[in-house]
Amino acid sequence: MPARRRILATAVAAAACLGAQAFSGPTATAADTVVSRGVTIPVFYNPPATLPAANGTLIRTEPLPLALSLPSIEGPLPGRATRLMYKSTDANGQPVAVTGAYIEPTAAWKGGGSRPLVVVAPGTMGQGDQCAASLGLEHPVTLNGETMSVGYEDVSIYRLLLSGAAVVVTDYVGLGATDRLHTYVNRVDEAHAVLDAARAARSLSGASVTSGSRVGLYGYSQGGGATAAAAELQSTYAPDVDLAGSYVGAPPADLTEVVKGIDGSELAGALGWSLNGFLQSDPSLQPIADAHLNAAGKAALADLSTMCVGDALLGYGYARSSKWTTDGKSLGDIIATTPALQAALDKQYIGALKPTGPVRVATGTSDNLVPHGQARHLAVDWCGKGADVTYKAVVLPGVGSALLNHFAPLLTDQGDAVRWLTDRLSGRSATSNCWSMPLQP
Repeated sequence: MPARRRILATAVAAAACLGAQAFSGPTATAADTVVSRGVTIPVFYNPPATLPAANGTLIRTEPLPLALSLPSIEGPLPGRATRLMYKSTDANGQPVAVTGAYIEPTAAWKGGGSRPLVVVAPGTMGQGDQCAASLGLEHPVTLNGETMSVGYEDVSIYRLLLSGAAVVVTDYVGLGATDRLHTYVNRVDEAHAVLDAARAARSLSGASVTSGSRVGLYGYSQGGGATAAAAELQSTYAPDVDLAGSYVGAPPADLTEVVKGIDGSELAGALGWSLNGFLQSDPSLQPIADAHLNAAGKAALADLSTMCVGDALLGYGYARSSKWTTDGKSLGDIIATTPALQAALDKQYIGALKPTGPVRVATGTSDNLVPHGQARHLAVDWCGKGADVTYKAVVLPGVGSALLNHFAPLLTDQGDAVRWLTDRLSGRSATSNCWSMPLQP
């Protein structure tokens, strides 16, 4: 067992440290691919015209080759992967196809009870379909013409698989699937995609998880917002998906505050992804956007809609939204003086509902990209509603980079986060620390 741990740890470290190498894989034919906004991706990601009625129903599957896989006596490490497309429902109540991946682990489950299932909600990947996390499992680093994507969630996925838990990863609405744009940080779309991923995995032929398997949610950053929203909406949207525990890392719970943190940072391009997604979901906002965005702003939104995180860091790092507007005001200032825009962001607020099951909220005290204060406020909101909350302040020194302030807790807290979640999946009770938190953040 120690040898297996060392081998898998080496594979995981390789995934984290990969540089500019691109994983090309076998040469694909035109029949195997589809062009989505200028980028070629597998035709699997092109949804059919008609979708099934029930949420979580599998639409199609195919084997997914893992780029980082090692042989062992028991089978390939960390396991065997299947690409998924399943049916969900978007924030407007319309049917939508969502893609993702299920990984059946080779390692035996080391906790109590039968093998559990963890839904991994990825952090920010971008808005181009080539950025999908399921593609990142096959190609951890991809250089595709002028685009660059990095499957950094592979590290947490492999750690969970090492524990013996099965993992299903959602690509979210519109990321991967070619019929629409990704609705970035739309809490309802993300929550539905997460919960329906659990349903899809449990119905997959050959999967060891069943309707009786414990289910946990794992997410950081955008993923933390998705797991938080899923925990809030589970009781009404997916009462059949009982949640044993949800890890909520650095959640963007209050987008009004997050907009201020992102503007002018290395990840300023995320403002464009948010705007693109909200304009798609609510076309009534388009006239407001047209009135306030100048030519540079409109060009940036079109450009960013095809980009992954790596592209956005290089092309729009440190951009100021005031350069995108007709009057030179920042996006935050325009939102504050435009009731319709503020109302749209208020609809995305996470913390107004009590989550199902125990939750662990972790946020870096120096995080000024997805600001620490608003993430902690989520924990306070939930505590006030009587939720079972474990709050963890990840204390790290602040540095000059907002991106590093946000990213560092993802790595330093990851081991504790995985252990907390696997304890819940083993049936161990959580210990809430709401009693130690002042009601005011």
